[in-house]
Amino acid sequence: MPELPEVEVTRRSIDEPLRGAEVTGVRLGKPLRWPLGRVPERLLGLRLGPTRRRGKYLWLPLLGSQSEEGLLLHLGMSGSLALLELAAPPGPHDHFDLLTTHGLLRLTDPRRFGAVVWSPSLAEDPAARLLASLGHEPFDSALTPEFLHAALRRRRVPIKQVLLAGDVVVGAGNIYACEALFEAGIHPALRADRVSRPRAARLLGSLRDVLARALLAGGSTLRDFRDAHGMSGAFQTEARVYGRAGQPCSRCGQPVRRIVQGQRATYFCRHCQRR
Repeated sequence: MPELPEVEVTRRSIDEPLRGAEVTGVRLGKPLRWPLGRVPERLLGLRLGPTRRRGKYLWLPLLGSQSEEGLLLHLGMSGSLALLELAAPPGPHDHFDLLTTHGLLRLTDPRRFGAVVWSPSLAEDPAARLLASLGHEPFDSALTPEFLHAALRRRRVPIKQVLLAGDVVVGAGNIYACEALFEAGIHPALRADRVSRPRAARLLGSLRDVLARALLAGGSTLRDFRDAHGMSGAFQTEARVYGRAGQPCSRCGQPVRRIVQGQRATYFCRHCQRR
């Protein structure tokens, strides 16, 4: 699943190329998770503003004479966006095309868990409803160690599940949660309400460091992630525990372990990460 680094890399790859582009056509393929919610012809003639990101959602403002409307996109489990110079014929997994004067923006999603939803603004439904449960952005100054510690004290589930839930802090997908917990020396099964204030501060620093490095590496490509220009991510080659079950820990040499939490694989070092 594309996580925050992959979505942010995608945002950066389409933001400047599409700014000011006029919508000249819209093509809908097979139904996605939610309907578009707008007659496609009503989007023609609008111009794209700066692309924004909230959590794993992308917001494409569509600027009219007195309009704040836009499209809220989610890449789902396997989706990706491509910015094409030519309007190539769609394939069987190409379910949304936005044709503009600056090129064709195409959503490809084999599993169709992604979505493109029209909203009158970010502050109104459906966008407001879909974004309401999201936690702080990881680099938000309001996300302090004190805030994180207080939020964790209200949770009686394993710390990794809290990170994945996204209602405290967004962006810690499975890879990045495993890596951040390793960097912070915290066992993934430790109950969140038992994370001390110093460890919460260390976890926040580790999460920010891991996500920043992932952004520099273009995200992670485990299967088929590409940015809008077809570039793969490389962070997976830097992972210290994720996907390395049975291999020696880079710190202590003990074998990296793999367990399943909430139907997701968790990788950790039992020696370096303590409860």
